[in-house]
Amino acid sequence: MTARSRRALVSVALLLSLPAAALAADALPHQDISVLHCARLLDTAAGRMLGETTVVVAGGRIRELRAGAVDTGPYRKDAIAAGATFQYVDLPSSTCLPGLIDSHVHLTMQFSRSTYSDKFRLNPADYAILSTVYARRTLLAGFTTVRNLGDEHNESIALRNAINAGTVPGPHIFSAGQFIGTTGGHADPTNGFRMDLAGDPGPKDGIIDSPEDAWKAVRQHYKDGADLIKIMPSGGVLDESSSADNAQMTIPEIQAVVAAAHDYGFTVAAHAHGAEAIRRAVIGGVDSIEHGTFMDDADMKLMKEHGTWYVPTIIAGKFAEEKAKEGWYPPQVTAKAEQVGPIIQATAGKAYKAGVKIAFGTDAGVYPHGENAKEFEYMVQAGMPPMFVLQAATTHAAELLHKQDQYGRIAVGRGADVIAVPGNPLDDITAMQHVSFVMKDGVIYKEAGKPTPL
Repeated sequence: MTARSRRALVSVALLLSLPAAALAADALPHQDISVLHCARLLDTAAGRMLGETTVVVAGGRIRELRAGAVDTGPYRKDAIAAGATFQYVDLPSSTCLPGLIDSHVHLTMQFSRSTYSDKFRLNPADYAILSTVYARRTLLAGFTTVRNLGDEHNESIALRNAINAGTVPGPHIFSAGQFIGTTGGHADPTNGFRMDLAGDPGPKDGIIDSPEDAWKAVRQHYKDGADLIKIMPSGGVLDESSSADNAQMTIPEIQAVVAAAHDYGFTVAAHAHGAEAIRRAVIGGVDSIEHGTFMDDADMKLMKEHGTWYVPTIIAGKFAEEKAKEGWYPPQVTAKAEQVGPIIQATAGKAYKAGVKIAFGTDAGVYPHGENAKEFEYMVQAGMPPMFVLQAATTHAAELLHKQDQYGRIAVGRGADVIAVPGNPLDDITAMQHVSFVMKDGVIYKEAGKPTPL
């Protein structure tokens, strides 16, 4: 069978899978229409690459998927008759994919040599303004949806609201608001401060030291408008304490957070490097383990039993290790970065082989925003197949969000979040670092490799 014949069979199968009403231009409502011609289209749900495909978008939603190229005349005529706009985008050598999902970002910050002293100079308003720049970079990199896993002043909630209102461009944001951790732990914003500045942060500041505190903190997040909860049951790399992996929350504290969170419809993401902290978090009922650097075989078995997701963030570990060698961090942070960096990628590969559920996430903000797609390359280097890592950033991540009916696939009736990359990423995963086209909710933000005018 020739390549042309195989494409024809795929085209027929695709057509037969569509509702009949979706195949006629005159069935479209009178809304702005875009027609995208893709050389290939990734079916993330089926895990297969389709051939030449046309995607028809109207009113911000996908209205048709047509095999092959189509005559755009009827669509153009329909738009003109309704006084709507018409756009045709030809991507003759590109692969179209669903908008990508990064399950772990921090859009309100970005580490640099001055980060530790910036805390004494910058106000929450400064971080909020910077976040609009980072959000746009993330969107232009092809990530149309993110989980923002923690900030200090709920700036990401304000950013989410501004993006939803159309005030600034950026991805769909699911915000955890403030981090939740324990006194002196990875979430304590006063670590490293002198005594008269440190004070005694409490549940309203995201710091808990009992199950009762946990309920108060989660309810405060509900009041603040968060979308999910992020806890810190282990030490971390970039705070100014001495341990990256010690356990910093008790099982009863974690269980209280989870019980309160589930009462309010929240999922719970757990930052955890150390094996014991991971064990406690999984037993406590969290939905995902973030980083997981020192995860052991027992942890992996437990995660499979509980259906707990794993978000590796390999790029963050590698970047922190690199910058530690350049003198970016205080001595205690440098020591932790040099401990975690060389291990995190191997752990991710081992977890994949063990069958742990994996969703794509990067810890953007630890490294520069917009470079998120390097994680794909690191995941493949860790032993994960290209199709798997692309599903990790689409269907898997959408499932982790409990939004699998909205994101992660290109399908008729869904919001039009579509990106394109040159060539075929199944042949060369580094193509994901060269996103040439970005559409979110039917609006084109990047075309021919360049941002569109605001």
